[in-house]
Amino acid sequence: MKQRYPSKVLITGGREIGGVGSFAEGLHAGFTELGMPVEIISPSRIFRRWRDLRDPRILKILSTTAVFAAPFARRTLCMAHGVPRADCQGWRRLLAIIGSYLLANRCPGVQLVSVSHYTAATLRAIFNVRTDAVVHNPVKLLYLEPDSGPPPQRCYVTYVGRLVAAKNLHRILPAIRDLLDENQDLYACIIGEGEQRAQLEAIVAGDPRFEFKGTPDDLTVRELLRRSRIFVSGNEVEGFGIAYLEAMTQGCVVAMTASGGLEIALDKVGQSVQLLPLSWERSEVLHTLRRALNETWRPIVTTSFTARAVAEAYLAVDACFTAQGIFQAGVDK
Repeated sequence: MKQRYPSKVLITGGREIGGVGSFAEGLHAGFTELGMPVEIISPSRIFRRWRDLRDPRILKILSTTAVFAAPFARRTLCMAHGVPRADCQGWRRLLAIIGSYLLANRCPGVQLVSVSHYTAATLRAIFNVRTDAVVHNPVKLLYLEPDSGPPPQRCYVTYVGRLVAAKNLHRILPAIRDLLDENQDLYACIIGEGEQRAQLEAIVAGDPRFEFKGTPDDLTVRELLRRSRIFVSGNEVEGFGIAYLEAMTQGCVVAMTASGGLEIALDKVGQSVQLLPLSWERSEVLHTLRRALNETWRPIVTTSFTARAVAEAYLAVDACFTAQGIFQAGVDK
């Protein structure tokens, strides 16, 4: 019978706004709140922690880029943050990621955890990858703090995340410009960096209504979201979308694709969640943005997305490991 809780939690993280970096920081906060020692390290450093990797007393939570360590791991949860895209990531990276998930399925010291039922269903149906558990991502405590100031003037249509083709911001910007032309009090706020920034800046051609903010700190991002009326993002296969969750907590109406992010607030679809067309036809995107602009934000229930609740969910998954750090379905919790 193994000790109920791990002696320590080791998490591999990332650096980008939103995504894996935010995920790791949220988990860190949750385990810290539970009074457990926790550490975030870079995926590239995982083999430098060989003793920890093999130690069945330590729970490891590995991001996708660290799953290659799975064959050597004990008491380890490997994360499926989303579905790979051959068109954006290339076939070599796609095969490597799917191969790592299949590898995790075959390793006795590992469970594969998906961040959404959408991701789990897609991996099962298309790639025959087994998901052992689904645990939604946490939202940072910063985004759950009440706004005690006067109601902000909301003037932005905002995007937060990496500036990469998979997010389809280049397809959305022309319709955003049309919306700004129709509403003189609106501006566009683009938060993030990435390989597509130059292309996006070329699309707006110096239009001062489009503000590229780079990568500010979380407090600044929160304040910008509190000044936003609409949040947009267009990855057709978004695994979950922490940025969606952050935007919804700050009073934004969200325009998004029908992907894993819908699990955040499925009951708000058609209201403060509006779905973008997968045709990406400019007039149809504009129509969606118009609907979002005219919608009233409705608060969402965040209880299950708190850092503490998510950390507790990971501990419930961890309970399926034996004292030797081996995954055993149905083990006594």
